[in-house]
Amino acid sequence: MTDMTPELEKPARSQWWDVWAQFRSHKGALIGAFVFFLILFGVLIGPFLWPYDATTIDIRSRNQGPSWAHPMGTDQLGRDTLARVMIGGRVSLAVGLTAMFIALILGTLIGVLAGFFKWLDGVLMRLTDLFLALPLLPLLLVIIMLFRETLSARFGPEGGIFILMVFAIGITSWMQTARIVRGDVLSLKEREFMLAARSIGTLNSRMMSRHILPNVLSPIMVSATLGIATAIITESALSFLGLGFPPDFPDLGTPLARRHRLLAAIP
Repeated sequence: MTDMTPELEKPARSQWWDVWAQFRSHKGALIGAFVFFLILFGVLIGPFLWPYDATTIDIRSRNQGPSWAHPMGTDQLGRDTLARVMIGGRVSLAVGLTAMFIALILGTLIGVLAGFFKWLDGVLMRLTDLFLALPLLPLLLVIIMLFRETLSARFGPEGGIFILMVFAIGITSWMQTARIVRGDVLSLKEREFMLAARSIGTLNSRMMSRHILPNVLSPIMVSATLGIATAIITESALSFLGLGFPPDFPDLGTPLARRHRLLAAIP
């Protein structure tokens, strides 16, 4: 008799592992991740390697153009612009990542609930349409003007405006994520595996956490990527308009505003 040994079964892969496998096989996603981590390395490690400090004033070197010593030139106080951009990149990334984290939580929660529960769909989608109809930049300007002094007095000028920007951008940026997630959930809940899970009495919370969320990760990641860029541009625009961080605090919008005023003064 021949000894027949059963083959060892391979362990079942989770939904999260499938998402990671799809991400690794996508060249565009890998290139984007590489560029993102390169920028992240530049703003986090670059200031420690760069010979110039973002706050050092050198009047003799003010308003210089790009050179080998100062690749991005200097400002009106002689401070190195590249050093200030690297420090400002930290601030913008912190605002963008934190604001998008809030927006993704709100958008994913509202999208999943609206897609999964039909009785909530109408209410949540009308709320989403209401936020989409509001003009973003004027609304942010109103929020910052109303709460800036209060939060600055409580948390300091930098801390107060950081908290205000994060929550203002976060609570006004979740709508696209909610609509995308809702559409995917409406499609997923009619699939065979969802019908099977419902037929054996699986709890709604378990179906949403084990079957719905892993399958909507791809659009959520795309929405997060675009949302972080939008949040950074929004933060820079507010600083450019003079409603961001204090003028002596390095960020990405203040140098643009100073360059704009300098060029406008040239006849």
